[in-house]
Amino acid sequence: MPELPEVETVCAGLRQSIIGNKFVKVANLRPNLRIPFPADFSSKIEGRTIKSVTRRAKYILIKLDDGSIIIAHLGMSGKIIIYKNKQNQRQKHDHAIFQFNDGKEMVFNDARRFGLMTISHENEINEHKLITNLGIEPLTEEFNGEYLHELLKNKSTNIKNAIMDASLVVGVGNIYACEALFRSKINPRKTAREISSAKCQEFATNIKEILLEAIKSGGSTLRDYVQSSGDSGYFQHSFKVYGREKEACILCSNEIKRMKQSGRSTFYCENCQK
Repeated sequence: MPELPEVETVCAGLRQSIIGNKFVKVANLRPNLRIPFPADFSSKIEGRTIKSVTRRAKYILIKLDDGSIIIAHLGMSGKIIIYKNKQNQRQKHDHAIFQFNDGKEMVFNDARRFGLMTISHENEINEHKLITNLGIEPLTEEFNGEYLHELLKNKSTNIKNAIMDASLVVGVGNIYACEALFRSKINPRKTAREISSAKCQEFATNIKEILLEAIKSGGSTLRDYVQSSGDSGYFQHSFKVYGREKEACILCSNEIKRMKQSGRSTFYCENCQK
């Protein structure tokens, strides 16, 4: 599943390509993805101009000139691809087609159909059911060691599951949780409340650094993820533990281990992460 850096990379590509453009024709080719498309989806968007593209957690928010906001989530395999003209060949899993006044076309493609597209309004977006219960953004100034320690001090769950809880902190998915825990030398089995204030400061700093490094690299190429240009990301070349089971740790040469936590694979070095 695309994580925060992948979604931010898609947003950056969309900002370069579609801000200021007007929708001239919108077609959703199926009634639903993870949730149904709104019945008036096309009519609410056609004729509207794009004012901004932002991100909240893993949701892409496309704001229009009447205050409407398209909420998009890529799910497991979703892609939003920008084509420079309308002559691109239709793909099997193209579910929504957006044609612009400048000749570009934006296509939402999702083979597994776990993504979604719906509409809200800027006056209601923070209360929308998809948005209202989301936690703090990890790349904000407010997210720091003190704040993180306050979040975790009463949590009895393990630290990896806690940092991946979107009601506490958004966008720290499985890949980047593994990498940040390794960089911080925190054992993923530790309970969240065991993490000291000083270690929380280190952990918060490393979460930010790893996410920013991944954004700069264009995200990670896993499964079906591509950028809005159609190019793949390449942060996976920088993984220190994720996906490296039985390989040598870069710090101590011990074997990288893998275990399951809440159905997800956790990669770690039991020698370095105490």
